[in-house]
Amino acid sequence: MSSCESKRPMGTESVSREGAADTTATTTADSAEIVEAGLTPTGPKPVWADEITGPMQAITDKLASYNAKPIPQLTAKEARQNPTPTTAVMDLMKENNIPMPASKVDTVGKKIPVTGGQIHARVYTPKTGKASYPVIVYYHGGGWVIADLDTYDASARGLAEQTDAVVISVAYRQAPENKFPTAHNDSFAAYKWALQNAASIKGDPKRIALVGESAGGNLAAAVSMMARDQKVQMPLHQVLVYPIAGYATNTESYQKYAAAKPLDKPLMEWFFKQYLRSPADGKNPWINLVGADLKNLPPTTIINAQLDPLQTEGEQLAEKLETAGVDVDHKLYKGVTHEFFGMATVLSEAKEAQKLAVRNLKSAFGM
Repeated sequence: MSSCESKRPMGTESVSREGAADTTATTTADSAEIVEAGLTPTGPKPVWADEITGPMQAITDKLASYNAKPIPQLTAKEARQNPTPTTAVMDLMKENNIPMPASKVDTVGKKIPVTGGQIHARVYTPKTGKASYPVIVYYHGGGWVIADLDTYDASARGLAEQTDAVVISVAYRQAPENKFPTAHNDSFAAYKWALQNAASIKGDPKRIALVGESAGGNLAAAVSMMARDQKVQMPLHQVLVYPIAGYATNTESYQKYAAAKPLDKPLMEWFFKQYLRSPADGKNPWINLVGADLKNLPPTTIINAQLDPLQTEGEQLAEKLETAGVDVDHKLYKGVTHEFFGMATVLSEAKEAQKLAVRNLKSAFGM
């Protein structure tokens, strides 16, 4: 069952899961010139970010300018209405006359059956006219609580365009309405759906990979573990972008960047409180990746931001995967914060991070 997704004018932000969202902060990293000179900070560097780049600070300054109430003071429903880093980048692009690159993909909505109902997915298909493409199953961030397909449209779209792959962006059910392990089970159901239905969306089920950001990076890794444990076909590669990889909030980077934006320690603790049924769930290997059995997982790319509470656990996950015999490519991007990956129209670091992900995905796909 599918539904064609409605188109909106470039530069307008969609809030509907069903929207096509040709609207986000970035698309391809190579189809638009990076106009960093136009992004200038409006104030002094934050105390937590001596090494922040000017363009990255311009984005965090813009986000702060909305004067939104901190998410830990809100209900989940209220939090989902807060402006996001995507909002900030879109506004800065308008203010600095930075053009939105023309889309090189078509999108269509799909309904995926899951236990207890169905979830929505957005399928991005390159306009290159091939009969078959490799497949990327993409999981968005938001702490399993906030954000949606539109918020992370830029990442999914950029991956589809640059990798020349079909991308299935999964709208798993969110907390607190749906507690752990709902999002994880939905994510695995979407992966199995992709394997079974790839041909119907011009996908090659023998060439499939996983990509996720933040909570989505956690979900992608957990899906690989579930596929291994349930003897389902394994993905050829997984790209984990600043993944939530542990439950401990006292690591070196949590201490150093406790007040970082857009993700700080109180927000991360709020996410755990919303999604987990109890602190005991924090010890589950699907949450505590750094304590999990990581043997026989697919080759992995881990992308981390320097100014991010999750930096340390990303490094730990890379080390644990290598110890388990998994091929790992780990890169830390200096001067940028959590959520930078989807900002390739305005951040050179995002452009480079997307290039790394695309290069490793293409290699896994034999392209």
